[in-house]
Amino acid sequence: MTDLPSRKPKTPPGPKPAGQKPPGAAHGAASDTRLLLKRLREIMAGGGPAAPRLERIAKIIATNMVAEVCSIYLRRAGDVLELFATEGLNPEAVHKTRLRIGEGIIGDIAAHARALALSDAPADPRFAYRPETGEEPYQSMMGVPILRTGKVVGVVAVQNRAQRHYSEDEIETLQTVAMVLAEMVASGELVSAEELREADGIALLPLRLNGVRLNGGLAIGLAVPHEPRIVVKRLIAEDVPLELDRLDAALAGMYTQLDTMLADDALAQGGEHREILETYRMIAEDRGWLGRIREAIEGGLTAEAAAEKVRNENNARMQAVADPYLRERMADFDDLARRLLLHLAGGDGRADIQKPSEMPPDIVVVAHSMGPAELLDYDRARLRGLVLEEGSPTAHVAIVAKALDIPVVGRTRGALSRIEPNDPIVVDADHAQVFVRPGEDVLALYRQTASDRVARRAAYTAMRDLPSVTRDGAAISLRLNAGLLVDLQMLAETGADGVGLYRTEIPFMVRPAFPSAEEQTTLYGRIIDLAGGRPVVFRTLDIGGDKMLPYFGEKTEDNPAMGWRAIRIGLDHPALLRRQLRALVRAASGRELSVMFPMIAEVAEFAAARRLLDLELARCAARGMEPPRSIKVGAMIEVPALLFQLPALVERADFVSVGSNDLVQFLFACDRGNPRLAQRYDVLAPPVLNLLRQLAETCRAARGGQGIPLTLCGEMAGDPLEAMALIGLGFRQLSMAAPNVGPVKAMVRSVALGHLAEYLGELRESCDHSLRSKLLAFARDHGVAL
Repeated sequence: MTDLPSRKPKTPPGPKPAGQKPPGAAHGAASDTRLLLKRLREIMAGGGPAAPRLERIAKIIATNMVAEVCSIYLRRAGDVLELFATEGLNPEAVHKTRLRIGEGIIGDIAAHARALALSDAPADPRFAYRPETGEEPYQSMMGVPILRTGKVVGVVAVQNRAQRHYSEDEIETLQTVAMVLAEMVASGELVSAEELREADGIALLPLRLNGVRLNGGLAIGLAVPHEPRIVVKRLIAEDVPLELDRLDAALAGMYTQLDTMLADDALAQGGEHREILETYRMIAEDRGWLGRIREAIEGGLTAEAAAEKVRNENNARMQAVADPYLRERMADFDDLARRLLLHLAGGDGRADIQKPSEMPPDIVVVAHSMGPAELLDYDRARLRGLVLEEGSPTAHVAIVAKALDIPVVGRTRGALSRIEPNDPIVVDADHAQVFVRPGEDVLALYRQTASDRVARRAAYTAMRDLPSVTRDGAAISLRLNAGLLVDLQMLAETGADGVGLYRTEIPFMVRPAFPSAEEQTTLYGRIIDLAGGRPVVFRTLDIGGDKMLPYFGEKTEDNPAMGWRAIRIGLDHPALLRRQLRALVRAASGRELSVMFPMIAEVAEFAAARRLLDLELARCAARGMEPPRSIKVGAMIEVPALLFQLPALVERADFVSVGSNDLVQFLFACDRGNPRLAQRYDVLAPPVLNLLRQLAETCRAARGGQGIPLTLCGEMAGDPLEAMALIGLGFRQLSMAAPNVGPVKAMVRSVALGHLAEYLGELRESCDHSLRSKLLAFARDHGVAL
């Protein structure tokens, strides 16, 4: 059995072990494959109905593979595989035998998009017997998926009566044959493309797709499916050395194009997006990927066919990979293969480039996934938004989109099959929604929303340099939540007072390995530089839970939000935490340093983490390095247990910050990722507000009444109504995403704090499920801008 051609299948016991091929065997196998492909192409090029041609193809495959049986199954609507042609089985089973995806050996091949070679197929637990086929006498089976643009469209299999150990060359030959069959399937003569389309993709009715916000904003435009379709027309190489030369020439052209792209002024400023693109450029010279393409050419394929073959194999592998880092790497290889095909395709008839019609002035690109450089292929004067079937906020394309201020919604299931070219689309990335073919009323509403958004942004920009002070003179410090260097640009644009939360784990998540202490020192130093004298609070690594590092080897947990994460990992791996603290101390040499430890559950954990920082400060002094001018050490309050040690904590910490997202879900024992519970509890419920009031009072009374700073850096801080409640309870520092600074400042400047605090005091004993409606009424009655 073999998963993919990139991995060499294990050779079962036998007289001719794999790897011990007689001289000239590889050349002979390649020659036989080319001859087989040539015969298949001749049949496909011939006229007449498709079904008889498919029967002839099955017979030729069986003869060439020295097999008694060859069967070709094609995918039908409803995820069913139907027998379309056979040589050796009962011909009456054609169009009668059906298997669900995942059913039987054939269904398993389709479900996992991988080849299988079994010497005793009936003994395999996946074997599904179909009496109408008459396949009882056949012991051995080899099957491979028929792939088209990375999707399984069928399965081709051969069988033998005797036990047979299929060789690596035989598996690769059948995979190459499957490429030819994919062309025939794609023609629509056997199964129409419409049959496999989802119903709402055919009906052209208005449609709403829900996804995940990858970069906020609002975009309106016409849909452009990503990438021109490249149809490889010539599969068989007539001159292998020539094809290898063509590959080298195309690679040279691709490398030049990538180098030119990296020199673009829009990307000249450093940051994670720049590092991602530079890593992508390095991946383009990956020896393993290039070696597989060269191997396919040496096996008898043209350069285009070889690149397409390796691309399809990678795409099939990606369907079975859950690891986000590996999926990101595979997406990079998919993009590189597409670029390579574009450089190979020319006017020699080997491939056709089917480009979309001329781009409209406002486009929304729709893609399954996208490499970081692909976004730059589009005219940025026309590109309004991006819709992805995959993706995450730390996906490389999302980071590049953020640098270019392009709204992105990811994980929109089935977007490509449901959206037609030139469909009107609204991308409401702030609410993670995509509206396809919206009615005129919806479109008009969103156009007005877009216009209002521009007007509001202009108003917030005009307010940028005004102080964040309430009508009765209370100063409220508004700060940014950040995690990328590009976020620091928003300090000047928003007029924020500093960075209240810098998520240090995000740069770790977009790198292929742990950054060294030197790399971290450089990064943190640049962050402090870009802040331009404004305070920056660095949160130490908050990994684990939903923020997994691909190279760290964390194991899946039943309850990751309450599992081994954040400071628990840091204390269990003190060398890891000390390396980060060492980098922070060095980066802040002669300047102010604020460090915050996440997920603290007890004062003892805070004390242990602070001791590690003290060790690094002592190390710095022993080596004669200049230490930070001042150091402030804080704790995040996310775990309710810490609230019962609050008096002890505020005497030891220099500041505290509330992570309201985790604190509220732990307080209510409510998984914030569970859609059934999303609206069940409100952050403006009396238990939450009373807890936060008590916290603010304790911090204000700490250290003999001198007090210590208290910040809230969860989602509450960025919602004007919820932020209004926070300042009424006594919070004077709020940290939020950059787009929320303007709306919250407008609220602050329009509210009278005395009246608000008095009103909240009256609600202290309330037993209502939520106080949201009452706070909304207060804001409306007192002219508070929300």
